[in-house]
Amino acid sequence: SDVAQPDQARIVTHNASFFLKNGGMILISIKASCVDSTAAPEAVYAAEVDRLRKDGCKPKEQLTLEPYHRDHALVVATYRASKKKKE
Repeated sequence: SDVAQPDQARIVTHNASFFLKNGGMILISIKASCVDSTAAPEAVYAAEVDRLRKDGCKPKEQLTLEPYHRDHALVVATYRASKKKKE
């Protein structure tokens, strides 16, 4: 996903809840300046990875796109939907 929005991790995991099965893979491109232009890119990447974890994903790999794209990173994660509660 290449959403380029401040809440892009939330958008990706929200869409994953509709379109991915448990164990499905997510590839998200994080553009640090779109999330927070005042923070260091590494801090933005860490915050977005934490957000993915909180939203039920297990990050597998992260890499920056330097020197091709400044302040961009790709994160590969596995989607793990939370178990539905029985009513």
